[in-house]
Amino acid sequence: YYAAVKKEGQGNRDIYRLTFQSREKNPVVSSEEQLLAGINEPIISTAAGKGSKGSNLTLLKGIISDEKNNAPLDALIVIIDNDKGTELATFQSNKETGKYLVSLPAGKNYGIEVKKDSYLFHSENFDITANAGYQEITKNIVLKSIEVGKKVILKNVFYDFDKATLRPQSQTELNLLAKLMSENPGIRIELGSHTDNKGTEKYNLDLSQRRSQSVLEYLVSKGIDVSRLVAKGYGFTQPIAGNDTEQGRQLNRRTDFTIISK
Repeated sequence: YYAAVKKEGQGNRDIYRLTFQSREKNPVVSSEEQLLAGINEPIISTAAGKGSKGSNLTLLKGIISDEKNNAPLDALIVIIDNDKGTELATFQSNKETGKYLVSLPAGKNYGIEVKKDSYLFHSENFDITANAGYQEITKNIVLKSIEVGKKVILKNVFYDFDKATLRPQSQTELNLLAKLMSENPGIRIELGSHTDNKGTEKYNLDLSQRRSQSVLEYLVSKGIDVSRLVAKGYGFTQPIAGNDTEQGRQLNRRTDFTIISK
């Protein structure tokens, strides 16, 4: 059970019940939301205090919608164990409202992939330490149509520190990108890599270029024609957050892809 304030509620904080389930059971679907839990084993959510297993959960929730008209979407959501490279579970967001709700037990590096036919996929990364307490995160997700100029940040592509070597945890997301390109043989993309502002401009431009090249070479190894790929390093010239905090620098260290022709 958990308490929350919602528009459709009956009072201030109302009490809602979540059904946690083991892997063998089918997803429980309500008219408003879906909950996926017990990825490896059933986890009982209780009101127990600090140190209880039920408290070491991250509840991730939000609405998935279309970028152009904000219409709710029934998208496929895939939960991945990045360290093992395995798919833990899949489920759909609510068809009528676009809502989703997923429980992530602590102690894993999760990749979240959201995809729907005729749209570019969206990814999120949640590295939840084993000692993380209970938390709720609201993450509304907007899916973009497959059009020239659309850009997607690859949030589950990782490199060795200060190097251009792809970590094994990157393979699942890059395989998804390879699949997207195979299913849409007319598109060409630019692979852009970015850094924070630590170090010289020249050094960061070189590092980001080599990282984009690593992604390009991986996609080629998966059968994507090199003529459909452009590798570009931007260094720290295109920040999406401030470089004065570690959180901002982390956001700036990223790789994305942009559709340049179709």
